[in-house]
Amino acid sequence: MSKKYRELAEQIIALVGGKENINDVYHCQTRLRFKLADESKANDEALKNNDGVASVIHNAGVYQVVIGTHVADVFEEVADLVDLKNKKAPSENQPEEKKGVMNTIIDFVAAVFQPVIPALSGAGMVKAVLALLVVFNVITNTSQTYVLLNLFADAVFYFLPIMLAFTTAQKLKCNPILAVGTACIMLHPTWAGLVAAGDPVKFFELIPFQLFTYANSVIPIILIVFVQNWVEKWLNRVIPKAVNLVFVPMLIFIIMGTLSLAVLGPIGNIIGNWLAVVFNYLAENAAWAPSLLVGGLLPIMVMFGIHNGVAPLGVMQMANLGYDSIFGPGCVCSNMAQAAAGTVVAIRTKAAKERQIATSGAITAYMGITEPLLYGVNLPKKYPLIASMIGGACGGLFAGLTHTHRFATGSSGLPAILLYIGDNTMQFFINIIIAIIISVVVSAALTWVLAGHFEKKEAAKVSESASSASTAIENTDEVETVVLTPAAKPENAVIPAPVSGNIRPLSEAKDEAFASGALGQGAMIEPSRGVVVAPFDATVSVLFPTKHAIGLMSADGRELLIHVGINTVELNGEHFEAHVKQGDVVKKGQTLVTFDPQAIEKAGFPTQTMVIVTNSNDFKSVEVVSNPEL
Repeated sequence: MSKKYRELAEQIIALVGGKENINDVYHCQTRLRFKLADESKANDEALKNNDGVASVIHNAGVYQVVIGTHVADVFEEVADLVDLKNKKAPSENQPEEKKGVMNTIIDFVAAVFQPVIPALSGAGMVKAVLALLVVFNVITNTSQTYVLLNLFADAVFYFLPIMLAFTTAQKLKCNPILAVGTACIMLHPTWAGLVAAGDPVKFFELIPFQLFTYANSVIPIILIVFVQNWVEKWLNRVIPKAVNLVFVPMLIFIIMGTLSLAVLGPIGNIIGNWLAVVFNYLAENAAWAPSLLVGGLLPIMVMFGIHNGVAPLGVMQMANLGYDSIFGPGCVCSNMAQAAAGTVVAIRTKAAKERQIATSGAITAYMGITEPLLYGVNLPKKYPLIASMIGGACGGLFAGLTHTHRFATGSSGLPAILLYIGDNTMQFFINIIIAIIISVVVSAALTWVLAGHFEKKEAAKVSESASSASTAIENTDEVETVVLTPAAKPENAVIPAPVSGNIRPLSEAKDEAFASGALGQGAMIEPSRGVVVAPFDATVSVLFPTKHAIGLMSADGRELLIHVGINTVELNGEHFEAHVKQGDVVKKGQTLVTFDPQAIEKAGFPTQTMVIVTNSNDFKSVEVVSNPEL
């Protein structure tokens, strides 16, 4: 396991209230999702100010920490540190978070459909490659290569009920293998042959089975597993445990096979046909509406999680009609509009951290992942969000008016434009490119105009506060010092170095993240003794469980991180002792942490201690000096 994100994981765990406060944690494409015992213990502001975190969201009892596309790597470290396997289940007396009807429905739909998205995306891209090969006359649609490639893609859609059976069962906490078994009954070639023959089918010459095929279907299997969940639980209660393993599966297949082909499957099929009627009506009479609404409102949908309930409509439409015009076109227009707004912010902003977040966020947004940019830049600044919503709506309107649709599901980034090649024409491909250009141009132009007002206003505030401000870390008899010259309060402040030793420029640190200044400006100290003291009166904002790093926040706005050693997080607190705890109010000169430099070095870890001003962007300059004259 890579230790690249170990320290970030440590910080996040500490700031959500420690591992004892974590009942569960999992992740999606961009976020760590925590179920906390007490959300009030989480430090929202400290998390938001962490360079590794884009934002924090509270939603339906889930504490979400937005990381970015590398969230899976961070999750590995978090899961390892939290050790969920050994955690006790939450108390039965603990009240369960009430989600409400709408949130419950969205949560269910998201849990069923999100796990199958990678398979649908892969199959969709195979379809796109196949369409390109035909359009450019590399192969013909009668060749064996075409047939086989089409098989590679169609297999996912044909057996979609099996995948949905598994994810639905997982969500409902019933046996997913038995659910898959029921889905296999519905897709068995013998049943398909009986349907094709068209002759009436009666079970025991009594129960009529309705002649419907279920390949590519969505609604029937979800309805069937929903009922199977209750049947399975009832059978497990009434059948003795000694014979449970044999008789429960047997009875489930007999009961659910009968119900599926006689009642539930046909009902689901009818519901699916009704949906197809709705989709057809929209396509013929209001094709502009879905793309306009999704293109303009998708960021709001993402903030409230509503997109998880809307996106599956595109999957259902594709299962019924072979294309998606409900979600895909508007989604890609919205994402490209947000990416364009983020690009303009990266160009216009004067703040280095904002530029860094906007640049990386825009790149991922162009690839279809917008959360880091949305929560890190566009939403906090507001004007890029407004501009991107208008741009997305304009592009979505064009896509709708031209009846643009995609022929496979997949990521809604720039690579997704290949999904619009189909029906032996390039027209939809051309239409979506024009729609994206409209979204990007409108969004970028509006962001540029609005930035002229809002960025100058923010710069003026910083300049006003910078006119008379300076701060320093001063020399004392025992401690070498650093000088910091801020562009904000406190005025003419001097911060004594918290560790005795030889003070050096931060660029000489052996850790690239610190040396580059990515985590903030400050200094590096080669410690002569293992004592960390408070350089000013402050509150302990962060104290990592491994005790190797501590964060301080003064009443006048100074935020300091003292990090002892490089990679010392791997010592898991050995050779360190904390004399304060997170949340304590400390006085200047008070001992915070003690450590054993010789033991740490013997263990193979450098003892270089970083003193970082984490809110460096609030200061005009951060300088290392000796004997400051202020």
